[in-house]
Amino acid sequence: MTAVKTDPSHDVRDLNLADEGRRRTEWAERFMPVLRQIRERFAKEQPLKGRRLAACLHVTTETANLVIALRAGGADVALCASNPLSTQDDAAAYLARDHGVKVYAIKGETNESYYRHIQQALAHQPDLTMDDGADLVSALHMIALQRLDDLAPPVRSWVETLNPSQRRQLVSEVIGSTEETTTGVIRLRAMAKDGVLQFPVIAVNDSLTKHLFDNRYGTGQSTIDGILRATNVLMAGSTFVVAGYGWCGRGVAMRARGAGADVIVTEVDALRALEARMDGYRVMPLRDAAAVGDVFVTLTGNMHVIRLEHMRAMKDGAIIANSGHFNVEIDLEGLAKVAKGPKVARPFVEEWVLDGKRLFVLGEGRLINLAAAEGHPASVMDLSFANQALAAEHLVRQGGSLSKAVHRIPAEIDQRVAQLKLAAMGIVIDTLTPEQEKYLSSWEAGT
Repeated sequence: MTAVKTDPSHDVRDLNLADEGRRRTEWAERFMPVLRQIRERFAKEQPLKGRRLAACLHVTTETANLVIALRAGGADVALCASNPLSTQDDAAAYLARDHGVKVYAIKGETNESYYRHIQQALAHQPDLTMDDGADLVSALHMIALQRLDDLAPPVRSWVETLNPSQRRQLVSEVIGSTEETTTGVIRLRAMAKDGVLQFPVIAVNDSLTKHLFDNRYGTGQSTIDGILRATNVLMAGSTFVVAGYGWCGRGVAMRARGAGADVIVTEVDALRALEARMDGYRVMPLRDAAAVGDVFVTLTGNMHVIRLEHMRAMKDGAIIANSGHFNVEIDLEGLAKVAKGPKVARPFVEEWVLDGKRLFVLGEGRLINLAAAEGHPASVMDLSFANQALAAEHLVRQGGSLSKAVHRIPAEIDQRVAQLKLAAMGIVIDTLTPEQEKYLSSWEAGT
């Protein structure tokens, strides 16, 4: 590709934080045995040698271990944040100082800085991308479709300096992408449906070893962790409202009930609502739950789930948080037009006064598990990032034969990740006998 103007090698808060980042990344690595095995194999086989990879992910110690594994496999990695509040500054500094990774991420960065960092990742001229929410890939597609007015100003200003050939090459040289989260997969499937997807995408989120564990157990634990760190409220005896009963909502509801909360689930999908009721939760419309809830968490992937009409119905002192990907699930713009505030009550807690009642919004409506806490435990991210690493390898090997669509990780990779995790946990399972295999593959045997 014709060379374009390059950007600084990193933009992090403080390189002096790197020693702490190293210690915490090494701690996380102890709980990531599957990714460790992949890293060791990658170091020997170099499946990503010569590849330029741009990743837009939550910059945490777990992500640091993924990036180290990708670099062991030969990839030249640029990393930016997928959320302005999710970056762990010490992990970012460690990757930049000790591993030479092009890191562009600062916790609490402005919207302008966030998109400037995405632009810097794009300037890496990747032929592989990794996303958590599809912001990076969406920018590439706006460039491909010549919809420059739809780009964030920092990205648009940079793209306008490129000639038409450079813009085309920026997209055409990408052999494929991986997507980490439900929200991103929804956006990418919409692109595929509209016939605009420019390259194959592996939906890491759809692998069983990702969403059955990361979404349920990871989000379940880390969301409660974030709420408790931000507020120090007592869960036992509280009324806890979970908006959305996908795998993330299931996990949060389960953990909230385990802490002694009375859990209410709100849903728009009849099957999920029925499942929530059969799981033992109260189910009702959000307008009814608003009047009785003490804590509210949105986990839907949709916008304006909690609206002004719901906030007006809430009790004085209600706590509102989001653990869906983007900060659009709570209508904060609508709240700002009619309420007084915000006033900082505690770190990551803003007080708004609406109709004389105090409402407490956590983490600016962004992912509370990463804004106020550390995100998912390393043990569960071991599964997700094993999928990410193996998906990147799969794209290098098979990307040329994949259609411009959203694909699942091959089942054999999913199974292999599960097998490696079980082995690391010291768990042995049964295997089918030849007789059982024959029975399951035949149709002649009856009752």
